[in-house]
Amino acid sequence: MASAVVPVFLAFFALEHSIEAGLLVLNLRQAHRARGVPLALAGHVGPETADRSRAYALARGRFALVSLLASAVATLVLLLSGVLPWLDRSLAAAGLTGAHLFAAYLAALALAGEVAGVPLALYGTFVLEARFGFNRTTPRLWALDRLKGLLLQAVLGIPLLYAAYGFMRFTGALWWLWLFAFLLLVQVLLTWAYPVLIAPLFNRFEPLPEGALKDRLAGLAEEAGFRNRGLHVMDASRRSGHSNAYFTGLFRPRIVLFDTLVARMTVDEAASVLAHEIGHFRRRHVHRMLALSAAGLFLVLLALSRLVPWPPLYSAFGFRAPSLHAAVALLALGGGSFVFWLSPVAAALSRRQEYEADRFAVQLARAPEALKSALLRLDGENLGNLHPHPWYSAWHHGHPTLIERLDAIDRASATR
Repeated sequence: MASAVVPVFLAFFALEHSIEAGLLVLNLRQAHRARGVPLALAGHVGPETADRSRAYALARGRFALVSLLASAVATLVLLLSGVLPWLDRSLAAAGLTGAHLFAAYLAALALAGEVAGVPLALYGTFVLEARFGFNRTTPRLWALDRLKGLLLQAVLGIPLLYAAYGFMRFTGALWWLWLFAFLLLVQVLLTWAYPVLIAPLFNRFEPLPEGALKDRLAGLAEEAGFRNRGLHVMDASRRSGHSNAYFTGLFRPRIVLFDTLVARMTVDEAASVLAHEIGHFRRRHVHRMLALSAAGLFLVLLALSRLVPWPPLYSAFGFRAPSLHAAVALLALGGGSFVFWLSPVAAALSRRQEYEADRFAVQLARAPEALKSALLRLDGENLGNLHPHPWYSAWHHGHPTLIERLDAIDRASATR
């Protein structure tokens, strides 16, 4: 049985990466052949913006191919070179056992992944994003953000590893159900804590200044019955030139606008963007996604509970004996290859929710043209791909294409 584990894994791994690479190549070829502004966007997008969007799509696509290759090589090296069992033996030889070995082993792998990702992250920020005028962060701020992220992972992650070991080791055969309930509670608590305790570690949040924009947005939220913890502006421009808006929280969310969005959009455009975000909340999209995430976590832990006592898994990858930390590491590194086909399902669900939020925005803000101009402005400023390959878009894009969204808004406004 052990002799078949690695070939089966490699077959799924090869299938996953062949499909991902093939879709990237198709998208690159589409962008390479595309010229000018799509007919449906004529008069809305300038030729210079279209050329820059095409160049950005090509650069990001090539970068994604390199990232995919680097990730594949790193995963195969970790799984097949004997590094994982060597790390297990080394930590055990240093005197670590039980929960200490479990936490140290998984923390070491997480740290190694962070370090290995630094070169690509540096290139993406200071070369690719800078080339197109998006990067505004400094090396010092970038390093400080990474350091804060590592410290936050350690402060939150290490206690969680010890807790996970406790559930796996001491709560009997149904440990995975106990661990599921615990991790679900942690997820809900972190969703609550993120805007209050975590996000301010990385960005400054100021109340939206008094004026026409605040009056319009506050009135819109009140009309929709959208109870919230206020309108805030985030200093996104310290790091990037991209624009966006979002809300965070489960029950009384905090509305956050990027300062770049506030500076560039008209009052009606910003109101339409906010109406779209309110639509996500009123249609309970966040709660549905949380429920789907919980279902995924449930299935992952169920699979882990079946793998932990299965000796062929460990011998196939060079471990001398079964262990909890080895099972977690092997599932984390190789499990994605068996469920990668869920990606287009998740993308399709996300696109459906975007259409629903757009329809809600048309009904609430009663300014479909402002919503369309806001989307055109966002897409233009962010250099969105005007010519995505339909297969790549269906597999990966959580948002409909710009043309699809504008057409859907026209239909929604005609039936309003």
